[in-house]
Amino acid sequence: MNTNEEAVAIRVLLVDDHQLVRDGLHSRLGETEGIVVVGEAGSGQEALALAAALQPDLVLLDIGLPDISGLEVAARLAEVAPAARALMLSMYDNREYVVSALRAGARGYVLKDAASKEIIAAIRAVAAGGADYSGPLAAALADGGSGREAPLTEREREVLILVAQGNSNKRVAQLLDVSVRTVETHRLNLRRKLGVETPAGLIKYALQRGWIKV
Repeated sequence: MNTNEEAVAIRVLLVDDHQLVRDGLHSRLGETEGIVVVGEAGSGQEALALAAALQPDLVLLDIGLPDISGLEVAARLAEVAPAARALMLSMYDNREYVVSALRAGARGYVLKDAASKEIIAAIRAVAAGGADYSGPLAAALADGGSGREAPLTEREREVLILVAQGNSNKRVAQLLDVSVRTVETHRLNLRRKLGVETPAGLIKYALQRGWIKV
């Protein structure tokens, strides 16, 4: 990746106390267009120091660290790297951990056994300003398991409305002054959150909530 590509790529700091996990993630992300790993940390204190020094766009963060927890790192991240977003990568799939991560300021939570494409999608969604919660955790997070869909961010709602009105990804990008890739990431996040795969489904969803009119 050349200097110009690095300037526009999502700059990621990897934090996990297992070297093998970091090596695997580094290798996979290093092959992914638009993402560059700028550093690695094996402990919470090291993560905070590197975040302050590197100012990454996103910190991919394990919960179980040997000194301070990843949740504390997420909570303190704003102090040392205000623009960085925390995305938790964990083996724990219970709602309590997800809620704790949310309260700590994390913008997403994916499981370590998730497919690499799901982790990459989460990185892109969170880096674009959205939120991403892995698989069945999203529904549980919405309201403690009552079955309502996961809440949308304001930008996701804007994208949904514009797509439901018949705009192409390119036109949505122009209207919101973002890249086409960012729009595609928001649409992927909408599909994951709402379980809606088609433009017709988005139109129905928006109509039911009174966000658009026929």
